[in-house]
Amino acid sequence: MAAWDDAGAQFQVLRNVHREYSLWPDFADIPKGWESVFGPASKRDCRAYLAREHPEREPEP
Repeated sequence: MAAWDDAGAQFQVLRNVHREYSLWPDFADIPKGWESVFGPASKRDCRAYLAREHPEREPEP
């Protein structure tokens, strides 16, 4: 099962210097050039954070 499909998986919201955001599995190392701005939390909570804090950024389904 992929981390994206695991209902119990924890994620982080990452941001890079270009202010791009990414949903990232908590168990994976954060890539160079990115920083965690939220989490670890459920995928649902991470998406809610993005919707609340950055409504101009529509998350992919």
